Amino acid sequence: MQTKEDLKQKVCLALDVDSSRQALELVKLMRDHVGMFKIGSHLFTKVGPKIIEDVRKLGGEVFLDLKYHDIPNTVANAVRMATRMGVYLVNIHASGGLDMMYAAVMAATSEAKDKQIRKPILLAVTVLTSLTNRILSEELRIKHDVLSQVVHLAELAKSAGVDGCVASPKEIVAIREACGSDFVILTPGIRPTWAAEKDDQKRITTPAKAVKAGADYIVIGRPLIKAASPTEAARKIIEELIQDSE
Repeated sequence: MQTKEDLKQKVCLALDVDSSRQALELVKLMRDHVGMFKIGSHLFTKVGPKIIEDVRKLGGEVFLDLKYHDIPNTVANAVRMATRMGVYLVNIHASGGLDMMYAAVMAATSEAKDKQIRKPILLAVTVLTSLTNRILSEELRIKHDVLSQVVHLAELAKSAGVDGCVASPKEIVAIREACGSDFVILTPGIRPTWAAEKDDQKRITTPAKAVKAGADYIVIGRPLIKAASPTEAARKIIEELIQDSE
């Protein structure tokens, strides 16, 4: 059975706020209640890379969620800089292709070795949780359904040496079967049963169901940030995870 500390480490709080001040206040408040903090394009675009250093100085691990998707050399250089900044997790788009993903893997590995620093866990984004079968078919002209496309991209990422993937809770079991127990799965689209808002994410589930299905990390933003007491909301999530693991 997993301990409370084990389960806490699985929870990543999305710092989807408008300023460094708000973000760092959340880190101070929540660093003993979650395992990691996500810095995405919202906050990173507003305040820049210094926020990574600031969060780490407060004792927070960072998931840099910028979903790099470009030519292999550009993505490799971006991943190299993320590695140098000491992030714990960083992601790229699997749809950038095999060469791009392999370049990212080599960049993270070589930078960590050259600088004698920790190599970040590299994840490949499969299909965004806002997308549906209709969007894939009608708008993007992808002939496979979401599940098939997710598993294909996860397998492609694994073949490139990527550590794991980002996928919705609905695809966890299929990815685990296809890619094995060592393949890291991070899951957005997490909504506790008591969270009224579903927002723009389509393929969602509860924290307990995601972890039970095999997610290594779950990303939660608005249900915690908008809660009357974020720490109490985090405590409730951990308690639900503990109960479900017994």
